[in-house]
Amino acid sequence: MNGVKRLTPTQSRKVNALVRRTCCNYDNGNCILLDDGDECVCPQLISYSLLCKWFRAAVLPADRLLYAELYQTGDRKKCTECGAFFASTSNSVKYCPVCRKRITRRQAAERMRKRRAPVTQ
Repeated sequence: MNGVKRLTPTQSRKVNALVRRTCCNYDNGNCILLDDGDECVCPQLISYSLLCKWFRAAVLPADRLLYAELYQTGDRKKCTECGAFFASTSNSVKYCPVCRKRITRRQAAERMRKRRAPVTQ
């Protein structure tokens, strides 16, 4: 996690939304950590790079997919069904959460169909 990380516009929007939602130092566009009597704009919101050390250490790991995308960790996987990227906790996961529900239902229906089928000799 050394150096300043440059963000694409899409990543920047995700980072800004994450700052607004979960950063404990964010207060109506201002940064509490940098407040020395004057209001100071949050530097993370006005930049296309990861500047804030607090954000990198405490806030960014909360969004596993964005963290994996920015730091190229092994947590980011590609769904074999739809091709979307998702964060996984296991190395045996094949499907994103949206597809997983649909595929699990389809497999269960197929399994029960086979189980109920009459045995022919």
